Amino acid sequence: MPTIAIVSQKGGSGKTTLALHLAAAATHVGKDSVIIDTDPQATAAAWGDWRGDFYPLVETSPPARLARTIDKAVRQGAHIVVIDTPPHAEAAMREAIKAADLVLIPSRPRAFDLHALEGVAEMLAFAKKPAFVVLNAVPGGATRQIAEASDAAAELGLKVCPVTFGERADFHRSSAKGEVAAEIDAEGKAALEAKKLWQWVNKQLG
Repeated sequence: MPTIAIVSQKGGSGKTTLALHLAAAATHVGKDSVIIDTDPQATAAAWGDWRGDFYPLVETSPPARLARTIDKAVRQGAHIVVIDTPPHAEAAMREAIKAADLVLIPSRPRAFDLHALEGVAEMLAFAKKPAFVVLNAVPGGATRQIAEASDAAAELGLKVCPVTFGERADFHRSSAKGEVAAEIDAEGKAALEAKKLWQWVNKQLG
C-alpha cells in the first residue's frame, strides 16, 4: 500500500497542511486514506477530532510504533497512508522515511527554510527513496524565488515538485473546521493546488 512521508526539520514549513490536503484529495477520488500523526503536538490529530469519523482518518503514533500503526491502517482498509512528522526530530523522520514509498519535503522559498533542507538531504542520501521538495506558502508572482529555491534544492541533490502551494487563506480557514480547502471552495486556488498535487503524487506512486 502506498505510503507517503512528509518531513522537514523546520517548524512552520507546512507539513500538516500538506498531509491533510494530500490525504483528503486522495479520499475525494475514492482512495480512503489515513494520516499517521507522529508529532507530539498532535496538530493533525486535533484536526481529525474536529472532522469526526470521516476519511481521511487520523491515527497518532510514536515513531517506534510507526510500522505497527501502518499495518493497522492496512488491515482497516486504507488505500493510502500519509505520515506527518514533527520538526527537529531526526528519529521520527528516519522512521517515516524508512516506511515511505515517496518522501515530500515542504519548504517555504526563503533562505532560512531552504537551509534546513540540508539535514533531510543527508538522510535521504542514505535511504535511497524518491523524494521531492514541495514549495509552500509561495507568494503570488514569485517566479524568481521559485527558481532560486529550485537551484538551492538541486545543490543538495534534491528534486523539486512542479506543483507549489501558494499562501492561501483557504488552507488555514478550512483546517480550523476539520475540513480542507476543497470542502469550503472546490473551485478556489487552494483546492486546485491540492488536487494537482495529488494527481502528480499518484503518478509518482504508479
